[in-house]
Amino acid sequence: MDSDAEIADLKDTVNKLRKRLREMRDEQEGEAVAGPKVSPLAPAGFPLLPAIDGVRFAAAAAGVKYKDRADVMLAEICEGAAIAGVFTKSSTRSAPVLDCQNKLAALALGEQGKGGLAFVVNSGNSNAFTGGAGITSVNAISDAVAHSLGVSAGHVFTSSTGVIGEPLPHDRIVSVVDDLKAGLAPGAIQNAAKAIMTTDTFPKGSVQTLEIDGVPVKIAGIAKGSGMIAPDMATMLVYIFTDANISQSALQTIVSTRNKISFNAITVDGDTSTSDTLLVAATCRAPMRRITGARSPQGRAFADALGKVMLDLAHQVVKDGEGATKFVEVRVTGATTTANAQKVALATANSPLVKTAIAGEDPNWGRVVMAVGKSGAVADRDKLTIKFGDILVAENGWVSPDYAEAAGANYMKQPELRVHIDLGLGTATATVWTCDLTHQYITINADYRS
Repeated sequence: MDSDAEIADLKDTVNKLRKRLREMRDEQEGEAVAGPKVSPLAPAGFPLLPAIDGVRFAAAAAGVKYKDRADVMLAEICEGAAIAGVFTKSSTRSAPVLDCQNKLAALALGEQGKGGLAFVVNSGNSNAFTGGAGITSVNAISDAVAHSLGVSAGHVFTSSTGVIGEPLPHDRIVSVVDDLKAGLAPGAIQNAAKAIMTTDTFPKGSVQTLEIDGVPVKIAGIAKGSGMIAPDMATMLVYIFTDANISQSALQTIVSTRNKISFNAITVDGDTSTSDTLLVAATCRAPMRRITGARSPQGRAFADALGKVMLDLAHQVVKDGEGATKFVEVRVTGATTTANAQKVALATANSPLVKTAIAGEDPNWGRVVMAVGKSGAVADRDKLTIKFGDILVAENGWVSPDYAEAAGANYMKQPELRVHIDLGLGTATATVWTCDLTHQYITINADYRS
């Protein structure tokens, strides 16, 4: 009898534990987006982003996956705006990416500026690898937003981020479209930034202001990204808005060019997403002479400012790398070609051995030597120079006689690091930004669908 009672008590205890585990998973799911464990590399706070004339934002809770949090954002963009974009090159890219590419191509052929536009983005489900159902979801959302805002469905750009391979419950998004419209406000961009987060630990925003021919011009952008980050592009969604008066062709040229040295120069884990999207909207509301050439003085000034926003957001993505505790710049100089420099930079930045050594604050320069050798780039052991920050570690094919291990170990304790590799063969350079690889990365991704 006592044995039966003990078994019953044990079963009851097991059931209670199972229930608590489920509750903890639900809690962690929410914390992965808005919880207290913010990356130690996060900026002090979300920047004050100015309102962009011609753009309004809103966010709503549709319950796509997450509970009791905003998971859909809407950006309404005025008539006359120019749109440019860059997308993942993945051969398994999502339905929203394919749809955006088609719509952007159509706009570039002459529809730019005819009617208002909209970006609508959900988190929690990537609508990727969902077959014909993916296009059905994109069309349903586009039609609902178009009807609510009074714009063409061909001017509605959708993006989705989250779990791959699960049908998007688009009816939940459609059901909050009118709420999104009612909540539209010029100053609600931070709410939009929070709504697109998945495993991000902080919302990402950036701003630049400049003068072109004496006219103030504003640029404000938001992004999400944390894991599955690597060129081409990285796993992220990025939306940038400006009131600059610029042609679509000039804007696209600038965006494509600056993407190469920002979002295409970061890596967290070497994996390219199915959903990467960068969209830039210029409302053309600033009372300035129109920029029609990317290489004009006005075009170059705008490109420099836009490039700063793009690079800042790219760096924030790396600083929020899943489990990251170190932000690392890998700079390669002295290569025979830019392609060789990039090979070395990426081989080093993506090396699990290099990244785990950095996580352990171990100045293991031998792992950098290994990465150079495996990269496939033209290299000569006896001309190789390696520095950690300003510390000369190795030169002429051997450890530097002036190098002290204690100095290297002390440098590795810093939150932001630079690994400089000089190949000593030419003048080409490349820079890539990455982070360390910690046990927390495994924890986050092992439990991602739980």
